[in-house]
Amino acid sequence: MDHYTPSNFKLTQSIGFSLTKARNLIASELDTALKDLDISSQQMGIVLSLQRGIASTPFELSKLLGIDTGLMTRMLDKLEAKGLLVRSRSVEDRRVVNLSLTKQGEAMATQIPEIVPPVLNARLRNFSRSEFEELGRLLRKFIGE
Repeated sequence: MDHYTPSNFKLTQSIGFSLTKARNLIASELDTALKDLDISSQQMGIVLSLQRGIASTPFELSKLLGIDTGLMTRMLDKLEAKGLLVRSRSVEDRRVVNLSLTKQGEAMATQIPEIVPPVLNARLRNFSRSEFEELGRLLRKFIGE
């Protein structure tokens, strides 16, 4: 079923516009909340993914977080310069770069769950439990999970 046609498509009323606006709003609010840790919301995704063992290479992180490899490299460079992660070559395949958090990165990762939920909860305060669950379900369906 086609929900949009050339005759009914209006940019500011499209799902894409709303999703982008919502993403930018949350990213801005999270960036502000994470300012004292000196990381961005995108960098937070990298730190938490490494800490929780969800990803361990730049490729895995790019795929998981939907970030192109060029931007991923630049973000990893910044996190490495801050002393939050280290890169190492795989002994099995020298083409593979493994990532791990430093002690400083691990310490930062433990602080993030104290900072992020209040930001997200403030944005979701007008949602009932069922609306919250339905939003999650619909977004997972939209992204194909």
